[in-house]
Amino acid sequence: MKHRIVVLGAGYAGAITAGRLAKRLHRDDVEITLVNGEADFVERVRLHQLAGGQDLPRRPLRDVFAGTGVRVRTAWVTAVDADAKTVGLTGGDGEAETLGYDTLVYALGSAIADHGVPGVAEYAHDVAGKHGALRLRARLGELEPGAAVLVAGGGLTGIEAATEIAEAHPHLRVAIAARGGVGDWLSDKAQRHLGAVLDRLGITVHEQTEITRVAADGVVTRGDGEIPARVTVWAAGFTVHPIAAATTLEVSGTGRIVVDATMRSVSHPDVYAVGDAAFAEGAGGEPLRMACATANPMAWRAADALAARLTGRRVPETTIGYSAQCVSLGRRDGIFQRVTRADRMTSSVVTGRAAARIKEFICAGTAWGIAHPTMMLPSRRRHVVASAAATHRLPAPHLVR
Repeated sequence: MKHRIVVLGAGYAGAITAGRLAKRLHRDDVEITLVNGEADFVERVRLHQLAGGQDLPRRPLRDVFAGTGVRVRTAWVTAVDADAKTVGLTGGDGEAETLGYDTLVYALGSAIADHGVPGVAEYAHDVAGKHGALRLRARLGELEPGAAVLVAGGGLTGIEAATEIAEAHPHLRVAIAARGGVGDWLSDKAQRHLGAVLDRLGITVHEQTEITRVAADGVVTRGDGEIPARVTVWAAGFTVHPIAAATTLEVSGTGRIVVDATMRSVSHPDVYAVGDAAFAEGAGGEPLRMACATANPMAWRAADALAARLTGRRVPETTIGYSAQCVSLGRRDGIFQRVTRADRMTSSVVTGRAAARIKEFICAGTAWGIAHPTMMLPSRRRHVVASAAATHRLPAPHLVR
């Protein structure tokens, strides 16, 4: 009997895990099934570009994994029974099915977090998924010159969304609102550059602004203030899907599956979790943050550990650490912020076109790895990425193999 591995979710973490397992295990010994609600792989880190009007290439999962031995199932996950080792699915035709497994890799990712703010679901747009980004794209195209667009959230997603929209639609009045400061975790140099870019693009900044309600014509802030907007884009954080919390798996207070250093569930050894759905410690003992920069090494760690255990080899033991944070500021500007392995800011930062090129190399390299799951990144692209980073005395981005 073949060992049945079921991977739930084909975002960065799930797709990379499935491809890496296919590369390390023989298809005569294992059966790998990748379940995803969408038929295509979605480059989540580029969804702000899609919303701004840029077309992205389609990557059908069946084409991506053709010839690898990975079986792709397009279906929605409705439940997980970690004790019975089964997964409940609903296909496109609405028919329910139960899928059994020997090992489960849970990579269902995350969705926007409304933080209990009324009106988010009814009136706000988002760039957390492909459908949301396309809906926002269509709405932006309907707006008349001078219409106000408000991005709620001063983190990476909010900054990238605001700058992309402002650059792609210079006829619109774009603003960004943050409960704290916009990009205030960055180094001083990076913050100064960010401020200059926001000013250049004409983006109005509302800091220390808590939004208490979203309406059709704008938002209400703490103290009964108002910020008018024809379109509100909600980018104030992410939350995981509730499926894991409804199981007997040990989860964190935020519903993420608690895993060890090999991404293995601490309560169920036949379950692994990767990406946003996993709660794991990184370098320095701090929980790893939800990000593509976390999903990729988590996927490598889980696949390598699982393959080692199934083949009787030594399980690699290392701790996931960071090297940099990348921020897109439109298509021709950006920030490449060097961080410690524990994700603490350093004074080393690249800005402007050079940073935009470095991030593009990273995103393109990651997408290439998804599209060629059982192959290594071409040597030329590895050289280009490494050279771009070395020019600025930075290590080659660890997202690229």
